[in-house]
Amino acid sequence: MKAIKCLVLLLAVLTVSGSALAHGRGHFGVVVDVPLWPLYYPAPYYQNYYYPPAVVAVPYTPPVYVEQSPAAAPAQAPVATSYWYHCDKPEGYYPYIKECAGGWQKVVPQAPPGQ
Repeated sequence: MKAIKCLVLLLAVLTVSGSALAHGRGHFGVVVDVPLWPLYYPAPYYQNYYYPPAVVAVPYTPPVYVEQSPAAAPAQAPVATSYWYHCDKPEGYYPYIKECAGGWQKVVPQAPPGQ
């Protein structure tokens, strides 16, 4: 049993010294890891993730367009739906003159001047 332990130890030393020689150093060493007090172990990688700030979205209100009515068309003279009747002999208009010897003439009604 003692021979097996010595063989394993010799094999480990040769392996370590072979890797040290491969790096061109020519020497080897033994590392003894002693935990420090208080024990410090870094947090796992998934606990070091910081979430980005929350996105606040303001509801979109569409713009309101107010359509203006087109400019008012210039007032036109009303279409004559009725006529006045004028007589030359005697001079005047119907109904003020009841009979006309020369025949009645159709006249488009007009507003009196100044109004």
